[in-house]
Amino acid sequence: MIKKTVTNVDIALEGVESGMTMMLGGFGLCGIPENSIAKLVELGVNDLTCISNNAGVDDFGLGLLLQEKQIKKMISSYVGENDEFERQMLSGELEVELIPQGTLAERCRAAQGGFPAIYTPAGYGTEVAEGKETREFDGKMYVLEHAFKADFAFVKAWKGDEAGNLIFKGTARNFNPCMCGAAKITVAEVEELVPAGTLDPNQIHIPGIFVQRIFQGEVYEKRIEQRTVRTR
Repeated sequence: MIKKTVTNVDIALEGVESGMTMMLGGFGLCGIPENSIAKLVELGVNDLTCISNNAGVDDFGLGLLLQEKQIKKMISSYVGENDEFERQMLSGELEVELIPQGTLAERCRAAQGGFPAIYTPAGYGTEVAEGKETREFDGKMYVLEHAFKADFAFVKAWKGDEAGNLIFKGTARNFNPCMCGAAKITVAEVEELVPAGTLDPNQIHIPGIFVQRIFQGEVYEKRIEQRTVRTR
């Protein structure tokens, strides 16, 4: 058995440098790699290209990196909850590539599977397709989209074992699974780390072959992005 466990986030992020391209799992604030993001802020690396469904909120998630202006480019699907993101984008401080959500997922999955590109109908005839190759299949037009090329993928799972096998819980099973193995190095942080052989093989969502490093996170806030309560 190949042991993927590292003792802490410091070792997990060894090799991270300014100018790198990084994938970060999560949807809204659900299932985000909180410990890894906090360490990226602490390391002070900059000129980062971040591939993530969204950019967190102003004071949490990727919003922490935006506050320190460590991100050069965001490749995302939805960014509507972050005022600092909007300010930097409109001022020209931040380069932004907006991608249809399904296309974002499939470009991650293509990288995970070793495919160089995919054809998708999403975006044909819109600004999304400008400058891209298009092709007709069975009377329908498709846009060629290239697989992502990332240096690191940071994902968050509920439970994992020493071999890197992962189980996600509820809606935290969002972009995390398709980002595993989609970068040169995948770092998984988990709430609970158990010995190899402990997990039920039938419950494993991502096998350890897609993970290079795994560690147990220390603190998870698990914030709620929009809290709605009923009036009395």
